[in-house]
Amino acid sequence: MVNRKLKEGNNPGSLIKIMKDLICNVMKNKSLKFAVFFILVMIASCDEPETVVTNIIHPDGSVTRRIEMKNRENKFKRSNIQVPFDTTWIVRDSLEIDDKGDTIWVKGAEKLFKSVDEINRDYLADSSSNKAVKRRTEFTKKFMWFNTEYRFAEIIDETLLFGYPVSDFLNGEELLWFYSPENIIDKKTGGADSLKYKSLNDTVNKKVEDWEVRNIVSEWIGTFARLTEKSAGDDMTEGTLKARENEFIDIIAQNQEHFDSLWTNGYLLKEFIGEANSLKYKTEADSSIEMVSARCWVDFSNYIQRAGMPGKVIGTNGFIDSTGLLLWPVKSDFFLTTPYEMWAESKTPNKWAWIVTGAFLFLVMAGMIFRAIRK
Repeated sequence: MVNRKLKEGNNPGSLIKIMKDLICNVMKNKSLKFAVFFILVMIASCDEPETVVTNIIHPDGSVTRRIEMKNRENKFKRSNIQVPFDTTWIVRDSLEIDDKGDTIWVKGAEKLFKSVDEINRDYLADSSSNKAVKRRTEFTKKFMWFNTEYRFAEIIDETLLFGYPVSDFLNGEELLWFYSPENIIDKKTGGADSLKYKSLNDTVNKKVEDWEVRNIVSEWIGTFARLTEKSAGDDMTEGTLKARENEFIDIIAQNQEHFDSLWTNGYLLKEFIGEANSLKYKTEADSSIEMVSARCWVDFSNYIQRAGMPGKVIGTNGFIDSTGLLLWPVKSDFFLTTPYEMWAESKTPNKWAWIVTGAFLFLVMAGMIFRAIRK
């Protein structure tokens, strides 16, 4: 969610900004260090290299993993790398010239992993820029006589506990657009049917903003209910508060302009849960906002992931890039409320099985002909 451009005005996008401003204000009151840290992170993220992580999956289950980072300056920090990296990788540097004639600095790295278990061990000890999220890889291989089938997947666990699947808000066409790489979106919104795709893009952005607002409110309700469940009455159970979710969102919308101050002085919390409860549980309410902040605006650097499978691809939820490899954009929105699984399936023919089967059928037919002749 941190990378989405928010619109100002009386719309769900501004509600996201309001909630984020409130969260930052609460945290700032706790510690000035957070405000300084937040500013530094935002400044640093503007200069992050573009990164592509490629997995070449081999039939024996080993994986050649490659990292390619591109930047307009020769500035690459280890803290910029989006996946686990150490001194065992083979590193190379090169230069490219883009379409505008500008020099692009390229830093590449490669390592052969004997199995996905080795990749997963690195993820467990992750110290990369994306260490805040949980990731894992899976590989299976099935012998099917004539063919051997393979499946590779990389999964990022969801960050929210009480969110809604984005599929509840987007239809099939909109979901495909939501998960599409930026270059495909740019190409279509700038192409022959640009009006159609710009309208689709606006529709998806609007619905995603609605989804994000509802997730924030739902996450706060669930977190607050858990913090107060041992001492609160029946009017403060998770089910009771959840039933008033739309009411909470309306109250936020009606008080957008002064939301921050109204929350700080306790007015909005009183509207949510009543005056007595707002006075009693103000600390838990603020703590819930801090916890929601950590889950909604997780520290994550976007990147592109690609995969090359053995044999012929027979199924995937990825896109095909210009080199014929499978491709997935990796953004924090994609695993906000549900795990983000990037998977592909392929198969290779077992030539020996075809030969054995052919020879067997030949012998059977020859035997039948021989018997017919003898009769």
